[in-house]
Amino acid sequence: MMKTLRATALVLPALLLQACSASDGYPSLAIRDSERVSVTMAVPDDAGFTPVATPPATIENLDLLAANAMAADEQFQAAAGDVESAVNQAAGAAIGSEEWAVAQVEIAGLESLRSDTMLALADIDRIFVNAVVDGAEFDAAEQKRDEIARIVSEQDRVIAALLTMLGS
Repeated sequence: MMKTLRATALVLPALLLQACSASDGYPSLAIRDSERVSVTMAVPDDAGFTPVATPPATIENLDLLAANAMAADEQFQAAAGDVESAVNQAAGAAIGSEEWAVAQVEIAGLESLRSDTMLALADIDRIFVNAVVDGAEFDAAEQKRDEIARIVSEQDRVIAALLTMLGS
């Protein structure tokens, strides 16, 4: 009797599983028409983006910052001749000598004048970035930024040449 019970216990689950595998009474897993999504969206006419006009106060601020940068550049250019003379006197002098130290201090003063131009450039950059992020017209800020960036680049070139002449 035990053997019959064991055989029945093994065969019965197999028969039940075979009944589950029959595809007669189960729905298909294929996508039905009601499950399909079809959407048609109308694309609006592209009216184009019109940026907000730059406020007059911002234009005035840009002009003031550019004027400050130009004034700082004039001071830089005026000082550059004197610094070049000091560097020429120190050319070939030993590092740490009196002439070398004087030339280094003169170059540091020139770098300080360059920083005034760079501060104006940083403020113009801030205005430019804010205009771009806010979706405002940014051509005026971009023009001033490019103009002052060229001045800073030229000042960098002058300082690099002086340092090269000094040999430091």
